[in-house]
Amino acid sequence: MDALETRELRYFVAVAEELHFGRAAERLNMAQPPLSRAVQQLERRLGVVLLDRDRRGVSLTAAGRTLLGEARVALDAVEAAARRTRRAATPEPGLVLATKAGAAHELLKELLDAHAARPGAAPVEVLLCEIGGQHQLLRSGQADVAIVHAPYDVLTGLDTVEIRTEGQVAIVPGSHPLAARTSLTLAEVSDVPDLPIARWPLHDGTYPPGPGPEVRSQSQLAQLVALGRTLLVIPGSSRAWQWPEHVAVPVVDAPEVTTLLAWPAGVRSAALDDLVDTATGLAASAR
Repeated sequence: MDALETRELRYFVAVAEELHFGRAAERLNMAQPPLSRAVQQLERRLGVVLLDRDRRGVSLTAAGRTLLGEARVALDAVEAAARRTRRAATPEPGLVLATKAGAAHELLKELLDAHAARPGAAPVEVLLCEIGGQHQLLRSGQADVAIVHAPYDVLTGLDTVEIRTEGQVAIVPGSHPLAARTSLTLAEVSDVPDLPIARWPLHDGTYPPGPGPEVRSQSQLAQLVALGRTLLVIPGSSRAWQWPEHVAVPVVDAPEVTTLLAWPAGVRSAALDDLVDTATGLAASAR
């Protein structure tokens, strides 16, 4: 079988996401008949049916769902390769580091300052993102490296080096009785009738069940805590965004969280090696 082409993968992804040939053709700025022929040709080459077509519309087969996931990864990899190649050709190639807004602020500053002190260190641009955004930024090549947290962030397809392991704290409204406690347990913060724990999105973008509000951004979360609508449990170093209306209380039995420096598996450069060495040095000094 001939190798798949990026063009036909883009065509298929558009149809698979729109589930409508007309809308997909508009999105691709092309006529519908050649798009339909291209998808049919792709099915013949693969020897599988990717789409079920009937009068009600278009739906993905099991094979189609598989190709959609694989095609997204492949197209991201092509886009990432182009971005990294262009960045490497700039007069002063640097690194783009992605991190959640407000996460591990002091640790990030320590890492950047230590790296900048190294002779010939490449410049590092910080790209702030929302919860779970680092993996996509790395996969698409918009970022070269990221600060992530295990076990919460997606680490599939990434190489990592540990920087720091720490406990977690509950961020609660300063006016709530829990704010007067010197420590809490997971059981105590998981069942507060008037203060349900905030729900973060899962890796697939859906939310776990529960009474707490669905949150996606740090600013949204901070406001809800200040209003007395929710609480949350986060790594101790992530409290840099804490408002005056918030109080942080250690959660003594919460699992420890490891902060890591992460980058796409198999992708290395002299600039990245320097930053990894810096992170490794920070980890050694913290032991």
